[in-house]
Amino acid sequence: MRTPYRVIGGTLAVTLLTQLSACGTLFFPDRRGQIEGRIDPVVAALNAVGILFYVIPGLIAFGIDFATGAIYLPNGQHAQVDPQELNKAVDAEGKIDNARLKALIEQHTGHSLPLDDPRLSHSSASAEQLAAYGLQPAA
Repeated sequence: MRTPYRVIGGTLAVTLLTQLSACGTLFFPDRRGQIEGRIDPVVAALNAVGILFYVIPGLIAFGIDFATGAIYLPNGQHAQVDPQELNKAVDAEGKIDNARLKALIEQHTGHSLPLDDPRLSHSSASAEQLAAYGLQPAA
């Protein structure tokens, strides 16, 4: 009779522990103490998964991250590049210069991407997709 209660209690404890460990405070302890900034989409998504599956632990994770400041990106960092800046990587023929694009992304985000990887797929954007970002088709 006690075994089912122990299993349920143990499962609940493990579930709560795993969801509370999904907060940015544990992944990025160096970010603690920030007051404001841009919200890190990775940390916000992890906390949102916690809300999706377990409402209370997800809300606790969001609360902890906002209270400690771990949900904010470090000063001066961005999670994306402005679409107008990306125009600099497109040449007069409308082709993307991988070296220039790599330099732009590295300059704005601080991350170096392997744009020369043979597994990387290239696709063309439609005029509607470009218009959604406020860009003019060039070719």
